[in-house]
Amino acid sequence: MAESDLARAAELATSTPYPNPRELTAEGIGELLAGAWQGRRPQGPPSTEAKLARLTEEVVASFAHAPDPRVRTLMSDLVRHLHAFVAANDVTDAEWQYAIDFLTRTGQLCGPTRQEFVLLSDTLGVSSAVDLLTNSRTPDTTPSAVLGPFYVEGPPETALGSDISGGLHGTPLWVDVRVTDSEGRPVKDAVVDVWQSNEDGFYDVQLPDLDGPVLRARLRSDSEGRVTFWSILPAHYPIPADGPVGQMLDAVGRHPYRAPHLHFMFDAPGRRRLVTQLFVAGGAYLDSDTVFGVKDELVVDFTPGSGPTPDGRPVDGQWCRLDYYTFRLAPQAG
Repeated sequence: MAESDLARAAELATSTPYPNPRELTAEGIGELLAGAWQGRRPQGPPSTEAKLARLTEEVVASFAHAPDPRVRTLMSDLVRHLHAFVAANDVTDAEWQYAIDFLTRTGQLCGPTRQEFVLLSDTLGVSSAVDLLTNSRTPDTTPSAVLGPFYVEGPPETALGSDISGGLHGTPLWVDVRVTDSEGRPVKDAVVDVWQSNEDGFYDVQLPDLDGPVLRARLRSDSEGRVTFWSILPAHYPIPADGPVGQMLDAVGRHPYRAPHLHFMFDAPGRRRLVTQLFVAGGAYLDSDTVFGVKDELVVDFTPGSGPTPDGRPVDGQWCRLDYYTFRLAPQAG
């Protein structure tokens, strides 16, 4: 057959109708024959990969008119990563429905006294990753740490030297720390929020029988930048493990425990807010904190006390002290 015979062959092929999934035309058959004559294979249906790529780009294109360019960038990148994850792992309908149910149950457990989504972010290391990118770029200041799910806005204003334990049982702890700028100058009147768990590992918001907030307070640094108060020695504890996050930890063979620590938050005019934690040297789970929050610079000695207490308070039995630690605040950006 010569190339000049292709048109006649196409006419003959379409002269007698027969069942076919696509409509047959002389023009279409002619193009097919011409392509074969030139050595081109006919195109088959689009592959699954091609369809997924087209779907991803359609979704990304839907964000093109977002008025905020940062929102457009974040949403576009999120969709690309999610679609790539689904494709790389060949996620099934059942698996995706389980994921949706998991997130639904996570949201249903969130409320004023429990933040399951914060727990999820913490246990996946996302909170610590964002913290590192956002707050830990100034080597001459105190490292930050995750906020955690148990911070409560507006803790009670408390005078320096007060006892924030509310009479709860535990080893008495004297805290005497300083707040300075990055050059070591005292920061006066810094607002300092502190909070912690009790000796059994529970925060006040987890104990409905408690009358009012305990083991949390708002203090203000004095003219020398000092902050002093009594509390009790913090203990290691499990994060709430009776919900979806606990089920996730069980599924991957991880424990739910946090290393013992005190939470601090500092606010002062002209200074960047600092959210951080101090961890008890020698405490349990320092090398496997379930929210990946431990930083070497934040592991400090909670020293057993001996003799008279610093403020003369009578204490029966053992007590501990956390002193001589200096929190250095970074200047406000801009």
